[in-house]
Amino acid sequence: MAEIKWSSQSQRDLSSIAEFIARDSKKYAGITLDQILDQVQILKTKPRVGRVVPEVNVDSVREIIFKHYRIVYHIKPEYILIVTVHHSSMLFYPDRIK
Repeated sequence: MAEIKWSSQSQRDLSSIAEFIARDSKKYAGITLDQILDQVQILKTKPRVGRVVPEVNVDSVREIIFKHYRIVYHIKPEYILIVTVHHSSMLFYPDRIK
């Protein structure tokens, strides 16, 4: 079972998502964050479940599409790094992947 680590960027992303949704509904903000965290949990046992990020085209850099979000992660030998949680309506800059 793989360990999941969150980058500083992905932590900021989650915070921003929660703040934005909470403007309309604190309850829905909490539900959305819980759903995103649930999506990530599958990576512990199935790290290759997501598709390869097209902008990067590297097998170890993948993403799970959940609602309007791209959960981008990097499979490393020791752990899985959640790189960013990106809203699909915004431009994606691959330089966020390290």
